[in-house]
Amino acid sequence: MESMVRTLTESKKIALVAHDHCKKSLMAWANTHEALLGKHTLYATGTTGHLIQQKTGLSVISMLSGPMGGDQQIGALISEGKIDVLIFFWDPLNAVPHDPDVKALLRLATVWNIPVATNRSTADFLINSALFSEKVDICVPDYQRYLNERLK
Repeated sequence: MESMVRTLTESKKIALVAHDHCKKSLMAWANTHEALLGKHTLYATGTTGHLIQQKTGLSVISMLSGPMGGDQQIGALISEGKIDVLIFFWDPLNAVPHDPDVKALLRLATVWNIPVATNRSTADFLINSALFSEKVDICVPDYQRYLNERLK
């Protein structure tokens, strides 16, 4: 598939997701980086979003809880170009009933070429990157061209 350039602005739209066993770690991470996160627009799955708002006071746009469709809502936002970064503290040692949704979310983040952190050390590298608060061009699928070619 052909690609095109999408520009991520200085102020990123960041999705925050955490499995139950990882919520404490994401809360601690968000608390550590509260000042920087406050300069961006935050989205989260339901429980995670409410916890982040409670613990940090940061404004978070909350979706449904992950098992209730929140992972899919975040995935839809990624495919619409409305999420720039995904911070997803997932638990690889515990199976969750919505594992297919988790796999789909990670697949969409990869398809749409957005930065993804799946653990605290990667999230630290990402948020401390000079690019985190700069304008950045990324290559994304040219979906309109793809559709036009399929409909010929």
